[in-house]
Amino acid sequence: MLSTLWRILLSLADWRRVVRTLLGQPALDVVFITNIRDEAERRRFFPAHADRSRHASGPRMHLHGVAGQVRGINFTAEEMYTPEGRRQAKGVFIDAVRWAESQGAKVVLLAASTKRLFGRDGAELKKHFPHMVFTIGDNGTALMLCADVERAITQSGLDRRKLRILIVGPYGILGQAVTAHVQQQGYQAVGHGGNRKLLIELSARTGLPIAHDLADVGQVDLVVACTHSTEAKLTVAAIEQLRRPRQRLVVVDVAEPANLDEPTWRQCAHGVVRQDAGNAHSPHLHYVLGALSHGKLHLSKGTVFGCFAEAMALYDRIFRQHDADALRHDWFEVTPQQTALVGDAFAALDVGLPTPHCFGHPVESFYLPLDTRGLVRHRGLPTLPASNHTAA
Repeated sequence: MLSTLWRILLSLADWRRVVRTLLGQPALDVVFITNIRDEAERRRFFPAHADRSRHASGPRMHLHGVAGQVRGINFTAEEMYTPEGRRQAKGVFIDAVRWAESQGAKVVLLAASTKRLFGRDGAELKKHFPHMVFTIGDNGTALMLCADVERAITQSGLDRRKLRILIVGPYGILGQAVTAHVQQQGYQAVGHGGNRKLLIELSARTGLPIAHDLADVGQVDLVVACTHSTEAKLTVAAIEQLRRPRQRLVVVDVAEPANLDEPTWRQCAHGVVRQDAGNAHSPHLHYVLGALSHGKLHLSKGTVFGCFAEAMALYDRIFRQHDADALRHDWFEVTPQQTALVGDAFAALDVGLPTPHCFGHPVESFYLPLDTRGLVRHRGLPTLPASNHTAA
């Protein structure tokens, strides 16, 4: 099986781990425990008909001497939504933490949809493993997301005094962070999402105008998508409805899986500039097996998810720089103070924004004007790269 062959090659090629072993260092410093996104990803990381109790190793990476590895549990987000699925997933997650501990890891990331698997504070995990640091990684993701929004505005030439932004899912962790950011910047914004109750509560607390029906949003210049909820997914019709006449719509998509998914994007790419968001990059970050590994995560060279970067930066800050203040923080929370601390930790490791990408491919242009035929004015049609997301 290809996944088994890939893991064998991974072990053979990881010379940095060999050096660590010779120096008496642990195999790993950080482990990113994550659920799988879909059936295609299940096939990439697990044998056919694999038992749900299994967890499996994914890509390995090194950043300035910090060694990290993905550890996948065999559950999709939907499978963890049921009471029985949640119970089973928690047991497998704890077993994966024990594996991380056996490898010498000190920091564990609750990645993707595992973030709230143990509630809002992770008390159960902290009780079982009092000497480990747990994080959901969203301070780092929020930091990168807000920077992505600002860069997209700049590169597309939008007028900050006049632009209008739609935030999809403003009541989630990342949604609240980007809502606070755009309000601080004084941008016009409106919120929309599938959870009516949370939407109303957020509006009452922050003053953000909201629209329960997408038809009531009106035209906007930029969308920040913070949820993959089926009730709030962008469609081809929604893109046409939201974008201004003769102008492409900018979509900054931090949702995992993507809110504006690839098949939908391909149908409306003439009218939209979409970019992946919330990711981090460092010229010093190296994947074992290079593209054979970062390609499995749909990421480009030197790029990781913002939450992965946070976990590695926290290891450096707490266990190498011996920052007692960082150790005291609850990394299940996202606060301005903690986001600033992660920003400092990123700077120390030369971590910043990657170049803009859309489903792993570089964004060719943020040029927005369209002519009367719906073509990018003076630029021709945007090129649609062939999909490389087939199962490995």
